[in-house]
Parts: sequence; structure tokens; C-alpha cells
Amino acid sequence: MKRDTGTVAAVKARADIATIVGRYVNLRPVGGRLVGPCPFHQETKGSFNVHPDKGFFHCFGCQASGDVIDFYCRINGLEFREGLERLAAEVGVDVGQARRDPKAARRRQDRDACLAMHELADRYFRHVLGTPAGQPARGYLARRQVSPEMVEAFALGVSPAGWQGLADVLRSRGFTEEGGVLAGLLSAGQNGRVWDRFRDRLMFPIRDGGGRVIAFGGRTMGDGEPKYLNSAETPIYTKGQHLYGLYEARPHMAKSRRAFLTEGYLDVITLHQFGYGDACGVLGTALTPEQAKRLSGFASRVDLVFDGDPPGRKAALRSAQMFLTLGGGCRVVPLPDGEDVDSLLHAAGREGFDACLSRAEDGLAFCLRVVREAFSPREIAAWSVEFLGGLADEALRAVFIPRVASGLGLAERELRLSLGQAVAKGRRQPVAAAPAKAQGFDIAPRDAELLAFAVRRPDYLPALLEADAAAALSSDAARDFLARLAAGDQGGLETRLDTAQAAFWAKAQFEPAESDEQAAAIFEGIRVFLHESRASDRRRALTDAVRRAQERGAYEEVLRLLGELQALSGRGDEQ
Repeated sequence: MKRDTGTVAAVKARADIATIVGRYVNLRPVGGRLVGPCPFHQETKGSFNVHPDKGFFHCFGCQASGDVIDFYCRINGLEFREGLERLAAEVGVDVGQARRDPKAARRRQDRDACLAMHELADRYFRHVLGTPAGQPARGYLARRQVSPEMVEAFALGVSPAGWQGLADVLRSRGFTEEGGVLAGLLSAGQNGRVWDRFRDRLMFPIRDGGGRVIAFGGRTMGDGEPKYLNSAETPIYTKGQHLYGLYEARPHMAKSRRAFLTEGYLDVITLHQFGYGDACGVLGTALTPEQAKRLSGFASRVDLVFDGDPPGRKAALRSAQMFLTLGGGCRVVPLPDGEDVDSLLHAAGREGFDACLSRAEDGLAFCLRVVREAFSPREIAAWSVEFLGGLADEALRAVFIPRVASGLGLAERELRLSLGQAVAKGRRQPVAAAPAKAQGFDIAPRDAELLAFAVRRPDYLPALLEADAAAALSSDAARDFLARLAAGDQGGLETRLDTAQAAFWAKAQFEPAESDEQAAAIFEGIRVFLHESRASDRRRALTDAVRRAQERGAYEEVLRLLGELQALSGRGDEQ
């Protein structure tokens, strides 16, 4: 579908990119731009740059870039047309009716119908909660000490014992079972009907990034089984991609850069009720990689608050491993035996929960302890190779290998050998795209971004070299390419590049060249990134030197190195 350039221009003119991005990212001014931690990948350096005067954003760390519409679509997981229309509605621009191909129109029709139906269902469940039929649910919420403010904030409702009332409401608004989405929602699922299985349950609406209801979670108010039920998949909801309460928690996470992750709906609500607004939950199921990635984009540290029983420890182990593999900060909060976070907060208040937070265990230390105590020697060896092999970042692997070996009582040399064999074996597995990649210019994405910029804007080559860009590149292949670019005039460049390098050069040339203003802004982001990377490398080297000096007992050298480390940290953002 072609983009309506007039509408796009109108939305971009009306939507202030700093305001839109500021909803999700904690930005600080640096010169003429705004800088903050990227919401699209895990980082602490602040590689994410917003240029309000030019109307675009760029992250040097993960290469995300674009205008305000691109950001809005990406942060909310929307396709372009839907994101454009929603943002246009927010800023008061009339999109109008664009022509769509039949399949796209049908998909959009189904999505719109699903959204409308879920909105009606949400209103219906909330209405029932206030009627005589909702008295048992109101009594249950009172016994669980859920405040009226939380009932309102999380839009809690109840599905009555007879589901037919909801069907009548939907039909009264024009939805019929003659084909289309209503037929699917009223004919699929347990007992023949999706919402039929939610009879006599508390209803918890699950929202997307824009706050729209896309699914429901249901919880029994007694001893019914199963305790939790979630909506089946629909055109607007895919299991394993959403987190309960994330929409409500996201503004708090933008400020704290921390997240509490727990298991039950009421656990999430109770955390919010007691002032921990950066809490969300896993919808009563095991954490998925998609959920972990989404949460890591909003929080630099995740505190896992799971039950202290064996299933809770198992879930915490798997979840901690998942966040560590992504390179994120993670802690596991210990709860007293027999307590969940809901019962603990109501019994002991913030003071009791804060005491548990003070004893939170580092995620890796928790994993190593649980594996050491509960696994057999064979399982320990297998887990260590699985965990380390799952780390995509070689730098993370280098950091974790000694800690894993020491924490699990393994010989580091043997662990490295086993890991190398496992990685090599995995690379030998037949993968469709592997041969082409092996023959190509195989460099890290961040290196590719810098080098592609150098190709498109050779006038910035001297400045990149002066900023010591070569030292920040992560491979010899990338450094060699940069050296060949800078070795002479651009006219004789083809004679200095091999086949793979020439292919990369040609691909970069075909990409749209940045304007002078955009190029200057991107280079400034690169320069800041290089400066912060050098400072980070120096801090890491000093920390390692302090550790080695402590091991030797060289305390005077320790004091000197600590002084250097403190001085380096004290320089902050100076450049």
C-alpha cells in the first residue's frame, strides 16, 4: 500500500517527536539533541539520540532510526498504517480513507472488529461488577484488600455465571455469527465458545502499547481449576508476546529503568497499590523470550518476584537465565516460605517487602546456587554449556565464563573446551542462510552501521579516524575495511577491496545518503558513543587491575587505581 505523503507530512508537522519519545524514554539534553537509554535494546550508555529540530531519532547501539511515526509504530508494535492513524488521531489530523488491497482490508476489518468487541466486553464486565450479579466478586476483592482505586485503574470486571448476556450485547451492536470474527470468537475455544470458559471469574483486561484491550485474563474466586485462564489467540492477540500491567507500568519504568516481574494478576495490582508502579506480570504462564525482550527494552534491571516454592524457584531460574542471556541486569527477590508478594505486602506492608528487596540475589549468583544445589554433575555441565552458548555477545561470554566455572566448581579450561565444541557443533548444523553469510562480509551490526556511514559520507572519514573509530570496531575484518577506505582517494577504492568488501560497499552506496544536517547529527552520536566506549573500557581495565592488585596484596597500588577509577567516574558526561 502506498503511503499518503500528505497525511504523513501533516502528522509529522503536528506530532512533536520529543514529546512522543519522552513518554517512553527518560531523555536529557546534550547540546542540540536529547539523549537517553534506547527502548529497543538493552543498554546503559545512552546511545539513543533524538533531534527535535530535525524530527528524527537514531540509536548508534542497535541502528534503530526514523521519524516520529516510525518510533510510534515500533514502540507500540504497530504496522505503519495503523500507527499512522492512531498517532494522527492523537494529534488531531484527519487521515481519511486510504485505498487498500482486499486482503489487507479484510485483515484490518477483522482487527477493527476484534478491538471493538473487546472494548464492548470490557465495558460489559466492568458494568456487571457493579450490579447485584457482581456482589460475590466485590466481596472477593474486599477480602483480598484490593482498593477501589486499583479496581478502577486496572478496569477490573467480572464475567457472570451465564455468558449469554455478553453475546446479546455484541449482537445488539451489529456483530453477527454469519462469518467474520464474531463467529470465530463465539464458536472456538473450550466448551465451544471463547468467552464461555470465563464464566464466574474476575476479568483482567490485557492492553496493548496504546492502552487498547486486546485480550482478557480470568481468575477463579474460589477453588476452581484452572485458577488462571487467558484469551485464545485472535487477530489482535498472540500468546507469549504481552505482559499484564505493562501498559500501566511503562510510565514508571521510563523513570526508574527498573521492573518488577511477578506471576499473578493480583500480585501485580498489589505491588502497584503499595507504590511499586513499575510492576508487571507474565499472564499466569511461563516467561517467553518475546516477553523478556519486550521488558528488557523498558528496564535496565528486572527484579523477579516469584513464589518461594519449588515451582517458583524453577520459574525464577528459567527467567533469570533468559534475562542474563539478553545481557540485562537481573535480581531474584526471596519471599518467605508460603508467602506470595500479595500476601506479604498486605501482612507486612512496604517495610516487609523492602526487607526482601534488601536481600535480593544477583541473577547469575541465584542461577549458580540453584543449579549447584539441585542438579546432578552431568546436569550442571550441560546447563553451563547451554547458558554460555546462549549468550550472543562474546564480551558477555568472556565475563561470565570465569564466574560460571568458579560458581559451579568446574575447571575453566575444560568448560571453555566444552563450550567451544558445542558452539562449533552448532555452526555445523545445516542452516539455509549459513553458506551465503559465510561467504559475505561478516561483521557485527554496530560495526556495519559505522562503516556504512563512512561509505555514504566519505567526507567524515578524517573525523572518524581522528575520533579513533578503528579502536571501537569489534573485529579485524571491520578495522581492515576502514583502513582500506582511508588508504587513498575514492577513485581507486575498487582495487583495494576484496569481493565481500566490495559487495558491502555497493550495498551501502545504494542506501539513501543522509543530508548534511542528518550526517552531522549521526556523527555527533557516533562521537559520543566512541567517547563513552573508551571510558567504559578504561573503567573495566581499572576494575580488573584493582582485582589483580587485591589478589597480590598490593594495597598501595589498589588505592592508586581506585583513585584513578573514581576520577574517571567523576568526569560524568564531559567530552
